[in-house]
Amino acid sequence: MSETRSDGELLRAVAADADRRAFEELYRRYAPWLTARLRGRCADAGVVDDVVQETFLAVWRGSARYREEGYAGDAAGWLWRIGSRRLVDVLRGDGARGRLRQALARLRHRDEASAEERVLAGVEHGDLAGALVRLSPELRAVLQATVVDGLTTREAAVLLGIPPGTVKTRAMRARRQLREALA
Repeated sequence: MSETRSDGELLRAVAADADRRAFEELYRRYAPWLTARLRGRCADAGVVDDVVQETFLAVWRGSARYREEGYAGDAAGWLWRIGSRRLVDVLRGDGARGRLRQALARLRHRDEASAEERVLAGVEHGDLAGALVRLSPELRAVLQATVVDGLTTREAAVLLGIPPGTVKTRAMRARRQLREALA
C-alpha cells in the first residue's frame, strides 16, 4: 500500500516531473471542493466546470506556479486563487449576460447562507460573529470577496456586478460598522 503524499509533494512532482499520478491525485482531492466553492459564485454549472478544468490545466502545463512560502503550504488556497481569478476573467468576457446570471444566482440563494457566510458567522473572536451577522448582505458580500477571497477591488466589482467605486464605499462602510460594533 502506498503512502499518501502531501499536497506540497504532489505539486512539486507535477511541476518538476510532470508526474501524471501526482496530478490525478491532486485533481481527485481538490476538483470537487473547487467546483462547490465556485458554484457559490456562479450559477452556470457549465462555466464552473470549464473554470475548474482550466485551473487544473494551468497547473498541469506549469503556467500556474505554486510557491509554498507564498501560500504557507496551502494548496487549497492557491487553487482557489487561480480558480476565482479565472472565473472573474470568464465573467468579464460574458459582459451583461454574466452579470445577469450572477444577479439571478444571488436572488435565488439570497436566503441561503453560503459556506463562507456560515464560517464568518461562526467565528469565535470577541463579538466579531455577531458584528458580521449584523452587516447588510451587500456589505458582507464585499468583505467576503475582498477579504476572504482576496480579490482586488476591480475583480470584486466584476464578481458582484457593481462598479469599483461601490465596492470601495461598501468596504469602507463595512469596516467602519465592524469597528463601531467591536469598540
